Amino acid sequence: MPGRQLTEQELAVEPVDAARLLLGCVLESTTPEGVVGVRIVEVEAYRGFDDPASHCHRGKTPRNEVMFGPAGHLYVYFVYGMHFCCNVVSLTDGEPGAVLIRAGEVVKGSELAHIRRPSARGQAELAKGPARLTSVLGLDRSHNGVDLTAPEASVRLYAGDPVSDAEVVTGPRVGISVAMEVPWRYWIADSPAVSTFRRGAKRRPS
Repeated sequence: MPGRQLTEQELAVEPVDAARLLLGCVLESTTPEGVVGVRIVEVEAYRGFDDPASHCHRGKTPRNEVMFGPAGHLYVYFVYGMHFCCNVVSLTDGEPGAVLIRAGEVVKGSELAHIRRPSARGQAELAKGPARLTSVLGLDRSHNGVDLTAPEASVRLYAGDPVSDAEVVTGPRVGISVAMEVPWRYWIADSPAVSTFRRGAKRRPS
């Protein structure tokens, strides 16, 4: 069962610190179909103006404005014209930063998760990857901006059992074309739900 909800103050930190904090936490969503919860096992940190791989690198837009705070809100975006991905906003209000939730282990609502992901070949594949994770949680653009720290929110973030440093591995972020070697991806080493690493392609000069 999830513990207490995380607070805005705990998440109003550097994205790399928020990323480490989120490992082992539980992200839980309530929809008309039911409740699904996932234990977070893989994340990626993104800063703002000084991180060329960040959605905020070129400034605030209607798409990325949630990333500018306050901390503890959900940033949901559509990618490749077919998938949603979700992030937990960090840093202080007005300073952009967020943590992409890349993968998780379903710990609540397994039956509903399997209905949403009928092609999953086993429990570990239900939320193995950012698009699969949002799918099993039932998240879409309507959840953009949800305050994960509010008890009445449809999506909530709970503290989990502590994850020791010995269990955590870091490495390059996945599928990006700039800042490719920055080691801001964090994952729990022995979790079968961690996604497969896919190195991004370098952007061609314009």
